[in-house]
Amino acid sequence: METPEENQYAAFVEKVKRTICVYDLSPNVSISTLKSALEQFSEVVNIQFIPNYPESRYIPRSALVEMRTTEKAKCVIAEISSPPFMIGGIPRPVRACEAKIEMFDDRPRKPGRTIRCCWINSEDPNFEVATRLKRLARKHAAEASFLLEKQLEEEEKLSKQQAEALKTNYKKYELIESTMADGTLTRLACYYNLNLADD
Repeated sequence: METPEENQYAAFVEKVKRTICVYDLSPNVSISTLKSALEQFSEVVNIQFIPNYPESRYIPRSALVEMRTTEKAKCVIAEISSPPFMIGGIPRPVRACEAKIEMFDDRPRKPGRTIRCCWINSEDPNFEVATRLKRLARKHAAEASFLLEKQLEEEEKLSKQQAEALKTNYKKYELIESTMADGTLTRLACYYNLNLADD
């Protein structure tokens, strides 16, 4: 007979199977933006951003998205992975893959598993390896922070360009609408001997 702990872990594993990991997200993507983008494929049950721990501000770059069923999760991955998938006009395509148990911060303890931690002192043979890894992690964090700043600048620039293009197109649309409303279009059609067909 299964214990409550085993039942809880089994339910968690089922949740993982119907969850996808969406990555390469823009820092400007919110939960509501991501939800509305993915709900065109299937119902979204829950969204949880994964903190970007190497970055000092923990700006998320990935999210765990729980779908209604495992089949729907697989369909969403297939839909997003084939063509580039853009979210909310943000100029960066996102990708998706199946979620893994290790991606969840709130995962329950696996029944029968124990974890032991210990401090490494300077006499330990692994001390030098741990020190090198620590330096490497700091270097990686600094590089990730620098790249994030550059990406944010680029996205801000592209966002302004998109807004400007939208504004210009809207002005053109307003101009066309005004020529139709005041009869200018009809006069021009008569002048150039053109037929205005009603569609």
